[in-house]
Amino acid sequence: MTTKTPIGASPPTSPPRAATTPARPAKALPTADRPVTLAVVIGAHGVSGEVRLKVFAEDLAAHRSFNGGVLTLKSVRHGPNGAIARFAEIPDRTAAEKLRGTELSVPRSALPPLGEGEYYHADLIGLAAVSGAGEAIGTVVSVENFGAGDVLEIERADGKRFMVPMRPEAVPSWDETRLTVADGWAE
Repeated sequence: MTTKTPIGASPPTSPPRAATTPARPAKALPTADRPVTLAVVIGAHGVSGEVRLKVFAEDLAAHRSFNGGVLTLKSVRHGPNGAIARFAEIPDRTAAEKLRGTELSVPRSALPPLGEGEYYHADLIGLAAVSGAGEAIGTVVSVENFGAGDVLEIERADGKRFMVPMRPEAVPSWDETRLTVADGWAE
């Protein structure tokens, strides 16, 4: 997945951002320096310590240090089945297998600034979802992308969940505290 097009889910959260999104207020979304997940290790590759990654960013190689400096990226190559990476701290397959499920994150400040109408998935997760009239609907718990654009999963107070496409007709606006779901889209 990419940084300027729809991205991954929660967890892991990622910096993906979408270019065609609902209009957003001039007020920027939060820029706290919390970690943002760019990839997750899905397994070992070979015997020399390489790992297979599920990547949520356009250019993982733009970052060399992950998880607060714990992992240093030496190389990454992309193939038809994902990315293969080598980290300085991972010498063999045994160490690579122990990384399975590890999220690779960078500080929010290391990410490029957002353009108009763009967002990072991490900014949407946790937002309060409200109706057009401002009534509470629930909370955004994940952002998925099944190939046709981002889809928000919203959990109601009773634990029931529903999904809404992140498109202007369904989500006309959002800011750093809440997201508005248009009438007829909340189940």
